[in-house]
Amino acid sequence: MLTILGKLPSINVRKVTWTAGEIGLFYTREDWGIGFTSTAAPEFLAKNPNGQVPVIECDDGILWESNTICRYLASRNERWDLLPQGAWDRAQVERWMDWQATDLNSAWRYAFQGLCRKDPAFSDPAQIEASLRQWNAKMGILETRLSSTGAFVAGAQFTLADIGIALSANRWAKAPIDHPDYPAVTAYLARTATRPAAEAHGHFSIV
Repeated sequence: MLTILGKLPSINVRKVTWTAGEIGLFYTREDWGIGFTSTAAPEFLAKNPNGQVPVIECDDGILWESNTICRYLASRNERWDLLPQGAWDRAQVERWMDWQATDLNSAWRYAFQGLCRKDPAFSDPAQIEASLRQWNAKMGILETRLSSTGAFVAGAQFTLADIGIALSANRWAKAPIDHPDYPAVTAYLARTATRPAAEAHGHFSIV
């Protein structure tokens, strides 16, 4: 049994549902987060004291942190195509997973909250502009990498790293901002968006 706690508008939740889909896992999902049941509820905090989604419940126990969950699911099911066993090959995947969760996410957070979510706490024009410059710069790093591999972020094969990065790239592409011409990113989105596990729940239809 696998239960995923979290709403689909969350990129971090979609990382987990997409990973489960790639592996072919049956799961149930419960909506938690803004607009749904509050993650500040005591029963949720008992599962994740940070009050953040996603959380999974499975036969092994309760787990939080999206990248950790994705790694666990891939390893538990021996999907070494998604997360290689070898230390070096695995590191190539994990560095891009960590880059998405830290560098890329940090760059777009202010602009996205202000322009897409219309959060009044993120309405300072100067900070929005700074965030947009950083966002496009990080996407430029991705453009360079994809131009080099000609396929996916870790190389020729689709891996766990592509799940989070493709979702973030989709968010960038759909955001109401001026986009630099990044043809490798555009081609990459077309490659990843048509994967059956991504299409199953409309992962790319959500910003």
